[in-house]
Amino acid sequence: MRDLFAHTSAHWGRYSEYKWKTAPDGNCYLLPTEKAKPSVYDPMKDPHTLVIDALEIGMMLFRREPEATMKQSIRAFAGKYGLLGIMTALPTTAEFIDYEKVYLPKNPFLRKETMETTEYFRQFFPFIQPDFRKKGVESVWQTEDKYEIAFAMTFQSDPQAKAMSFMRNYGERYDWLCKLFKDWAFLALTTRFYMDDKKRDNPDTLALYRKGISAFEGNAPTYHIELRDKPTLIWDFHSLLLDIRFLLSIMLTDDHTPLRMCRHCYKPFIASKPDEEYCSEECRNQK
Repeated sequence: MRDLFAHTSAHWGRYSEYKWKTAPDGNCYLLPTEKAKPSVYDPMKDPHTLVIDALEIGMMLFRREPEATMKQSIRAFAGKYGLLGIMTALPTTAEFIDYEKVYLPKNPFLRKETMETTEYFRQFFPFIQPDFRKKGVESVWQTEDKYEIAFAMTFQSDPQAKAMSFMRNYGERYDWLCKLFKDWAFLALTTRFYMDDKKRDNPDTLALYRKGISAFEGNAPTYHIELRDKPTLIWDFHSLLLDIRFLLSIMLTDDHTPLRMCRHCYKPFIASKPDEEYCSEECRNQK
């Protein structure tokens, strides 16, 4: 893991503060506050912490923590890392604005296979729609917010939707966020249970785990190489969601310092060796 991402880079945007707001249809959305300040950061600088923080929220959902506690934790996560960028992760391509319609593979949120672009935007702009106009494949969007303009300039070589997902009126639904965090924790837990039952040589149970670990469908990350101080691999995730999913997959399959779920307390941690099963000596002594 350390060698693979030692000289990589990827960039994502975040605001300093987020709030929960209920839309007219009753769904609750997380979006930046009116006075929040934006910033851009590289999530690949500390990928272990990013993934572990996401898994801990998923485990809280498995423990059925109160909704108020979950909303506080997810809001804090967004303040640290930004929203997940679900809007660019769901379609078959992050370049969906360049197509006549939005094409969607099977996913747990939207059942339609195709949607008009403006209809798709309404899933993420429930309060104020962006100034967006489209005719066929031609489109244009505008903003007068200086911070949104700054994001657009920063990510001008990325798909248009990526910059639009940093607009102040862009929000992500609470139930959708919970589903994603819980799915990631499920993936990590299933991997741990699979390895436990593999030792017991239980083929029926192993087959059940294999079936239940189907990946979240959507577009895939791309990459390119830039010549900086040294050749650097630049990841084009277009969403934090894809970043977390990719990193989680790499960490779970790492042969040297893999991501593990503690056998005693189920806390996610990075093992110092492949056969390590406990996150601390305290948990090890509880076996």
